[in-house]
Amino acid sequence: MQSKLMTHMIAGYPDRETSLAVARAFIEGGSSFLEIQFPFSDGTADGPFIQEACDKALKAGFSVNMGFKLVSEIAALSDVPVFIMTYANIIFAAGVKDFLSRCKESGASGIIIPDLPPDSDEKLYAEGKALGLHVVPVIAPSITDTRLKEVFNQCGEYIYASLRKGITGQYTEIGEENLEFLKKAAGLGAKVLAGFGISTAEQVATLAPHVHASIIGTAFIKEIKKCIDNGKKDDIYIILYNKIKALLKA
Repeated sequence: MQSKLMTHMIAGYPDRETSLAVARAFIEGGSSFLEIQFPFSDGTADGPFIQEACDKALKAGFSVNMGFKLVSEIAALSDVPVFIMTYANIIFAAGVKDFLSRCKESGASGIIIPDLPPDSDEKLYAEGKALGLHVVPVIAPSITDTRLKEVFNQCGEYIYASLRKGITGQYTEIGEENLEFLKKAAGLGAKVLAGFGISTAEQVATLAPHVHASIIGTAFIKEIKKCIDNGKKDDIYIILYNKIKALLKA
């Protein structure tokens, strides 16, 4: 089965123009989906590399307005669906309906908010459906079968499956427990997007028969950081492009 990737980037990291280069590398490298994170100072699911990238983007002047403009430019580059990922505080500050309206206007196909689960979502799911946006719930392996069915019945087409508890970044071993969790989610009819600790072509190939797409973020942030630390920011596009090609090759 052909592997698909949802590639994760931080809007405004390391700066606005380089964000566009990152998006182009993801699209032209073969990503099936883009996940664009609007940085927030206290993200509950973010590992240290993503936290650092968000902090640098915020210090460099990231604003929600800038984020939406960036999404508009990226969405116009191709037909690859763009999903905005952020946290509840940013949505509450703007107002749920207004924020989602801007997501739609920017060309985003959906939104991922880890700290707004169904039943505690301040009408996020209902408003998203009304606008034709995919609102993607995040589930963990500890979810019960009953709760999994409840979440699927309330959400739309996609489910984001975290392959383990905790925060992003740490390598995740793919075994029977992970795969059984994914089978349950996919068995309900959901298009499963699986992430947390995915960084190798072997992991992507292992997951391919069980998921709609694998999500990779920290591995790309590390490459961007390495380029910046070595004074090779101009190499970011080609390095990310080649990395995606390698991830999809296995």
